[in-house]
Amino acid sequence: MTAPLDIEGPAAPPRANGELVFAEPWESRAFGMAVTLYEAGVFTWPQFQAALIARIARWEAAPTEDAHWNYYQHWLGALEDVLAGGGAVVADEVTTRARTLAQRPTGYDHDHQH
Repeated sequence: MTAPLDIEGPAAPPRANGELVFAEPWESRAFGMAVTLYEAGVFTWPQFQAALIARIARWEAAPTEDAHWNYYQHWLGALEDVLAGGGAVVADEVTTRARTLAQRPTGYDHDHQH
């Protein structure tokens, strides 16, 4: 991986013993998408960092009681922001696709038991 990840500060991803921590499979997928798109030159890392810091700052400025902290929710939002800002996607298309995916039944893309 060539993305210059922050070790400390608001844009630093969660770590345990120096290793990245993902609570859910979607989090690692969102992480991988952002890094892959950065490496492909779709956006610069400073653009992504700024979008991530802005997302976190907005949440910190106006948290709601029912909203729990999830770093990768902000990461994914920042990815959407830089992609929409750069014209790679249209925000409405992201929302429509996300709603479609959210309606799929649990285990839709996982056809076997562990």
